[in-house]
Amino acid sequence: MWIANNWKDYEVIDTSDGEKLERWGDYILRRPDPQVIWNTEKTNPLWKKYNGHYHRSKSGGGEWEGRNLPEEWQIGYGDLRFNLKPFSFKHTGLFPEQAVNWDWFGNIIRREIASGKRKKGEIKVLNLFAYTGGATLSALNAGAMVTHVDASKGMVGWAKENAAASALSDRPVRWLVDDCVKFVEREIRRGNKYDAIIMDPPSYGRGPKGETWKIEESIYPFIELTTNILSESPLFFLINSYTTGLQPAVLSYMMNMTIVSKFGGRVVSDEIGLPVKDTGLILPCGASGRWERVL
Repeated sequence: MWIANNWKDYEVIDTSDGEKLERWGDYILRRPDPQVIWNTEKTNPLWKKYNGHYHRSKSGGGEWEGRNLPEEWQIGYGDLRFNLKPFSFKHTGLFPEQAVNWDWFGNIIRREIASGKRKKGEIKVLNLFAYTGGATLSALNAGAMVTHVDASKGMVGWAKENAAASALSDRPVRWLVDDCVKFVEREIRRGNKYDAIIMDPPSYGRGPKGETWKIEESIYPFIELTTNILSESPLFFLINSYTTGLQPAVLSYMMNMTIVSKFGGRVVSDEIGLPVKDTGLILPCGASGRWERVL
């Protein structure tokens, strides 16, 4: 398992009874987590001294019960800064477990630049289903040029705010509100190429014009499609999945059949997770598939 254990402003304190107890900077949150199927004793006093507690509704959705929880605050990861907000659907605008992937591809970008093969701003990275820009910021900070694509105008705006907070607004980046599949199709027709692709597809979603995305039906042909916009000598390809049916072995199989068959290289897939402070155990948080060029 790949573990995001380099955080200082975030931690999972404890887990029990379908919830995780977290510290986001100076604030303590209780949020639902479907992976937490155990019901262990809640001995940590912070279970009762939280700043925000998200409750699910039987009719769908949910709401926050807050105690001095601000409408917005920031946390940092290395040089990066992220604006957080309590969403009406339990999220805060950041998935901390993804930091382990940011570190991985950030190192690849820096290594390529340090080798002298490419200069800063020459490595073209495409970030699809890019959300609030955690991966975009990490790639920019490492020295890449990034095209950031998400179907939500609000999320793209949020990502721009995070870039500004991280002093990265002047880096080479394109912010695009678009359906990811249609964008890739147009890039193929335009002949545009990328040295790396990152994708974090939802289990289900709709594009700006109502386009439907169902991951089990759409992900394999979409990976096939994106291989057509990889450059002749690509650096890496990253797929993240929070869908139960897409286990690491499934990601590996798809990437081997589509990417390795064209470009060679190596695929490694695994679960990603976060350390739990009080137990010393690891909370699983989905899976990632990584392809990397092998020299």
